[in-house]
Amino acid sequence: MTPISQVTGRAIPFGLKNVDTDIIIPAAFLKTITRSGLGKGAFQAIRAEPGNIFDNPTYAGSPTLIAGDNFGCGSSREHAAWALLDLGITCVIAPSFSDIFSGNAFKNGILTVVLPQEAIDRLMEVAKTDEITVDLETQTVTTPFQDRFSFEIDPFRKHCLLNGLDEVGLTLARDAAIGGYEAKAKGALPFLAVVQH
Repeated sequence: MTPISQVTGRAIPFGLKNVDTDIIIPAAFLKTITRSGLGKGAFQAIRAEPGNIFDNPTYAGSPTLIAGDNFGCGSSREHAAWALLDLGITCVIAPSFSDIFSGNAFKNGILTVVLPQEAIDRLMEVAKTDEITVDLETQTVTTPFQDRFSFEIDPFRKHCLLNGLDEVGLTLARDAAIGGYEAKAKGALPFLAVVQH
């Protein structure tokens, strides 16, 4: 997982409320066994409309998505997080998120930032013309116009995102302790050791 410390760039001022995972990535794209390439199907129904925000060249390569309340509701498909990452989005700012989506986003290295609607409204305006900076270390979202919004994040999630640690990375970080325990257990409980033939 790629560590996240600061995300700076144009943000996509999406703002739609109650965007479910079927809108983020339609079921037709769930047959894939790889995470890459899902970006082409992301927000397919919205992208079918002429002049949609996702195909606007102004926001090409934007690392941040500004969404409305209850983003990521609906099914538990992890493909929604994969599709966002494939679009280049590493941060989503919204007034609230579905718990399952928020968990999937975190496990895949996407920072979800919860801010009040007034802050979202301001960021939607700024995103039309200027960059936004999300700083995970200081837990702030700032603009070139001296706007500064603080956000809360679980300390464990913050640690993992700052250090690029997914579940495998967390386990590997304890390799020495695990090896030590296994060596001790092998000596104290030899009957648990697997016999190789």
